[in-house]
Amino acid sequence: MKIRNGAIFSSLIVLAGLLCSIRINAQQRFVLSGTVKSKKNGETIIGASLKLLNKPGGVTSNEYGFYSITLASGTYDIEISAVGKKSDTLTVSMTKDIVQNIYLLEEPKGLEEVIVSARTRGGRSISGTQTGVEKLSTREIKNIPVLLGEKDVLKTIQLLPGIKSAGEGNSGFFVRGGSSDQNQILLDEANVYNASHLLGFFSTFNSDAIKDVTVYKGGMPAQYGGRLSSVLDIKMNDGNNQDYSVSGGIGLISAKLNVEGPIQKDKSSFLVTGRRTYADVFLKASSDSTVNKSKLYFYDLNAKMSYELGSKDRLYFSGYFGKDKLGVGDQFGIDWGNTTGTVRWNHIFSKRLFSNTSLIYSNYDYKLRIRSGSNDFSIFSQIRDWNLKQDYQLNAGAKNNIRFGWSSIYHTVRPGEITASETSSINSKTQQKRFSLENALYATNTWKVSHNIDLTYGLRLTNFMVLGKGDFYNLDSKGEIMDTLTYKNGEVVKTYWNLEPRLAIGYQFNASSSLKASYVRNTQNMHLITNSTSSTPTDKWVSSTNIIKPEISDQVSLGYYKNLAGNKYELTVEAYYKSMQNQIDYRDGANVYTNEAIETQLLYGKGRAYGIEWMLRKKTGKLTGWLSYTLSKTERKIEGINNNQWYNARQDRTHDIAIVGIYQLNKKWTLSANWIYYTGNAVTLPNGKYTVGGQTVYYYTNRNGYRMPAYHRLDFGATKQLKQRKKWSSEIAFSLYNVYGRENAYSITFRDNEDNPNKTEAVQTSLFRWVPSVSYNFKF
Repeated sequence: MKIRNGAIFSSLIVLAGLLCSIRINAQQRFVLSGTVKSKKNGETIIGASLKLLNKPGGVTSNEYGFYSITLASGTYDIEISAVGKKSDTLTVSMTKDIVQNIYLLEEPKGLEEVIVSARTRGGRSISGTQTGVEKLSTREIKNIPVLLGEKDVLKTIQLLPGIKSAGEGNSGFFVRGGSSDQNQILLDEANVYNASHLLGFFSTFNSDAIKDVTVYKGGMPAQYGGRLSSVLDIKMNDGNNQDYSVSGGIGLISAKLNVEGPIQKDKSSFLVTGRRTYADVFLKASSDSTVNKSKLYFYDLNAKMSYELGSKDRLYFSGYFGKDKLGVGDQFGIDWGNTTGTVRWNHIFSKRLFSNTSLIYSNYDYKLRIRSGSNDFSIFSQIRDWNLKQDYQLNAGAKNNIRFGWSSIYHTVRPGEITASETSSINSKTQQKRFSLENALYATNTWKVSHNIDLTYGLRLTNFMVLGKGDFYNLDSKGEIMDTLTYKNGEVVKTYWNLEPRLAIGYQFNASSSLKASYVRNTQNMHLITNSTSSTPTDKWVSSTNIIKPEISDQVSLGYYKNLAGNKYELTVEAYYKSMQNQIDYRDGANVYTNEAIETQLLYGKGRAYGIEWMLRKKTGKLTGWLSYTLSKTERKIEGINNNQWYNARQDRTHDIAIVGIYQLNKKWTLSANWIYYTGNAVTLPNGKYTVGGQTVYYYTNRNGYRMPAYHRLDFGATKQLKQRKKWSSEIAFSLYNVYGRENAYSITFRDNEDNPNKTEAVQTSLFRWVPSVSYNFKF
């Protein structure tokens, strides 16, 4: 096992601090614990704030609504607040340990809804140590206009600082200089490897099934790992355990339905949410046989059940299934989709110790079919995970909260299987499956050093084993195979060990301002091989091998946070620097789709990303929203590319601006708009051309040495609340995407001028100008 001395030293500091900071206090103390829930539907509330009034201190509920706080003997007034809920005050006399479940009422309807929800968990916390975190409420997602009126989590987070859109209509995103595969996307703890519907125009996440959305851009807590740049943690609703309800919506392109209710009131619940587009219905109306036999739709299904087995145990079963089908007549077709499943067991060992055990399944696959002339073949690819995970949360006293646990993931990757007919010029072929086991052990402690200083320190130890069976290779400096090594089933080919320290500190100047700094190391062993700026269904996932090493990043962040004008406004400024090792790019002229040994097509080097992010958010009043601006740079340096000099990464952008506004006109009408601008992506364009056999061939020199045109767009939305009855409510929503009809560049291609072949023309392709939409939503 090779671990650098610096990493060992870091781990010793973390472990020593973990032991030394937990001090025994002679004063008698007691524990107040319980679960925070919604009074209306019994849903547990994530991140509810429990704040001591007139005294320093407080705590937030975890991702299952559980809280635990240690207090000295005495009487306390505690304010409990959460997004979308009315605040409440609890008075407790701490003369013994107390278990107190808390039920919060819904916010009143109307203008107060906007005012109250913006006050709470929608923004950042001034206290604590966490940097680089963004949170969105489902109400914000609901009101922000996006393409074709579909409320979309991935499109909405792209309006936040440091998170960049992968392009027009695309749900892919880049975070602080990372590529799209360096984002870990979790749905109820399950990895989602391709979060796109219809080639990226929609995301896989149905907003009606979502309870909580959190994005970590830096300073990731130690329980997260496996990606370099970010974690997008999405939690599904548990289901209503008080009453049955049905909701849904019908739009221009899709329809959705949500059903939930109690299995046993107060004890168990279920949730089923489905969605389907129906563009294919309109295609069938065409008289053209190629068009009316074409396919263009997706569907998805979310389901969840929860059971309270007693005061200390709760079981959750959740799953997602989604599929896209796209085809042109009988000539071409592609299907792709995700399947996830999670079984979780919550157990409260004591008033101080909370446990969660999870068994998680994740599968992504695609099948491409082509029929042209005598050729008739299909290509199948798959990545599948089984994950066992154990997490503990320990209230170790008034000043320490510890989280520790482990996880183990078994990866199976099928890079590509070609099945061809006897008449095809292409032969059937199966690329080797790849197997690996990814293990992690972690511990972290949040220590209240003083009334204005908080410290979080932790360590994550990862072990990645490349497993047989299969052939593995040794390559020379030119990428050519020198030797082939054959391993048996389950035999260990290569083992990688990595230590990932975490350190964060927060200093609170006063009740309205603070300064935070963090350092985090991340490693990544699953890599997406793509030649586009964003994910496509046919991109290849590969695991680390004896040649492809784990990617490693080290990120430092510094942030200043300020609440202004009596907490009506929130100002955030964060700067970061990230260095990256073992970054992957292509050799010039690489072909990653037909070569058996993909390692022969790849080169490896280092990267760096740095920038500064500003965000000003208005949290109260009729008008709420935010202004965000990111100034950044992202580069790579890989031997064999760009004369071994630093060059722009594909996702490099200098400027990124977003303005979002939501205006509550009255009790019936809510208006919204957003305007975005960003520098064009870095691209590789031809530097010249020559003719071979009467055909024009372009040649390229500088990798990503040019820019696409700058992008900007204005969207507008309006929602009208229709008549409401006791058991029925409905609304109609309108939106206009790209209000002033800007023809933004989706791609640029080159061709010879018809009149003068020596002259080259650049041809810009644009996707959307004006895209109106209307949808009707109901609930009963």
